[in-house]
Amino acid sequence: QVQLVESGGGLVQAGGSLRLSCAASGRTFSSYIMGWFRQAPEKEREFVAAVSWSGGVIVYADSVKERFTISSDTAKNTVYLQMISLKPEDTAVYYCAATPYGRNLRDEARVDYWGKGTLVTVSS
Repeated sequence: QVQLVESGGGLVQAGGSLRLSCAASGRTFSSYIMGWFRQAPEKEREFVAAVSWSGGVIVYADSVKERFTISSDTAKNTVYLQMISLKPEDTAVYYCAATPYGRNLRDEARVDYWGKGTLVTVSS
């Protein structure tokens, strides 16, 4: 059974930091790009960042560059999203995603596997 399990969400004040984790299990993900998407209230889900397990591919949405850092740990089968300088507009449910190599990693329609999400709330 394939599982992507997110953790690390919570309530933080503007300017604060959080680190999200995504533990992957149930199959080999070596042929997948791992990513994070988010969905704010009453908005569509949007791409945040993606990383390959080797770390050779790292992509960010413009809105989070310089503030978010994505990384992967192959020994733990876990992907992380370190978020600093958080803003109220970062408030959203953050989803872990696995997209096969070769597909558009920014496109949620190309994702094969999703986690259930973890809520990040940034207060002003």
